[in-house]
Amino acid sequence: MRTRKREQKFSRRMILSGLFAAAVIFGGLTASPARADQLNDLRASGAVGEAFDGFARARDASAKGFVDGVNEKRRQIYVKRAKSENVSVDQVGRVYAAQILQKAPKGTWFLGEDGKWTQK
Repeated sequence: MRTRKREQKFSRRMILSGLFAAAVIFGGLTASPARADQLNDLRASGAVGEAFDGFARARDASAKGFVDGVNEKRRQIYVKRAKSENVSVDQVGRVYAAQILQKAPKGTWFLGEDGKWTQK
């Protein structure tokens, strides 16, 4: 049992050590600078928010298609990272969510696990 806890701790540490990599990849979460600008514009307008699980949410129906594309790219990154770290996709998403929260511009809406939206 103690070995399992060490393995889990090591895996979490590996994920956390990947936060810098996450910051680098974060730019890749939206594919291009233009797309990143569009994401930031949609965040600023309140049409798009971020969530505790590392995925974007459409707060306005007009942004749903865009958010679906962003989330598909994120999902691909999270799955790849989860496999390489031998952890769940959910764990990876939560680590990225923390990084996204740090990097997101002021005014970005965040959905907590409790289902409540708060603004940065």
